[in-house]
Amino acid sequence: MAKKFKTGVLIVNLGTPDSPNTPDVRKYLREFLMDGRVIDIPYISRWMLVNLIIAPFRSPKSAKIYKELWTEDGSPLKIYGEKNEVQLQEILGDEYVVKLGMRYQNPSIESSLLALRKAAVKKIIVIPLFPQYASASSGSVYEEVTRVLNTWQSIPELKIVNNFYHKDKFIEAFVLNARELQDKRDYDHVLFSYHGVPERQVLKGDDDKRHCKLGTCCSTITPNNQFCYRAQCFETTRLLVKQMGLKEGEYTVSFQSRLGRSEWIKPYTDKVIVELAAKGVKNILAFSPAFVSDCLETTIEVGDEFKEIFQENGGENLDLVPSLNDMPIWVELLKELTLES
Repeated sequence: MAKKFKTGVLIVNLGTPDSPNTPDVRKYLREFLMDGRVIDIPYISRWMLVNLIIAPFRSPKSAKIYKELWTEDGSPLKIYGEKNEVQLQEILGDEYVVKLGMRYQNPSIESSLLALRKAAVKKIIVIPLFPQYASASSGSVYEEVTRVLNTWQSIPELKIVNNFYHKDKFIEAFVLNARELQDKRDYDHVLFSYHGVPERQVLKGDDDKRHCKLGTCCSTITPNNQFCYRAQCFETTRLLVKQMGLKEGEYTVSFQSRLGRSEWIKPYTDKVIVELAAKGVKNILAFSPAFVSDCLETTIEVGDEFKEIFQENGGENLDLVPSLNDMPIWVELLKELTLES
């Protein structure tokens, strides 16, 4: 009996250090920040900034934070990625081969693609695990996947999922997690905090330099801004707000995790929570809808650091809505994205 052709599915997340120890964190930061799509300045300037300033001085501090995040089984982001790999394989069946890859560190995109090649797949579907498209995340995955495939003599059919911020199951999963917290406490404000990117990267995405106004053009998704990260974040919020029945004034959109002195997209989350506390807001329900797995930016930055800032300025509770992690509905969405590709 002839063997059936198989389809390869590569799910890709950002990555994590191999351990929370300073040398591994330094290695991770160097690979991550040397990506020209992450720090988009000339190579020599980027090399000096990363290798002479950021990595040496930031690594020990970041290592301490990673140790707070780390579990007995390792990094949550990698743990949930591995669970998703198994879950998606089970739900798709034997006609598919599912592999997890990390854009930085291990398992690498290259090693996972090689595993798919050894499995003799006819087609490869790549799903970057970033709900909203950004050059520094999904765009970097595109670049690395094509770099690897360009070294192959025979290249299978390739499909790459661009985004999934608007998918019903994505919105529903976050709302389900939020309801568990809402059943336990009354909140007087909802905060939607997304990972930030430099303003210049958003402006670069405006190919004819006529549409992006950094704030006045994100009220809806149009052909001109369909790949704009900021616009997709605001659309994600609109969909969540509609599902939750929130009214204007009951929620705020902000951006976190800025690095360096350049201007990043605004408003900044750390400033917003201080302003909310000053207005008398006492209980915040916080979302991080740019992440599908618990990680340093959600658990530590929002769940711990921003909560502390809020309380220091007069707030009482800031509760983080958990990421999608290994929720069945999230795995169903991954299946849906696979079958649509």
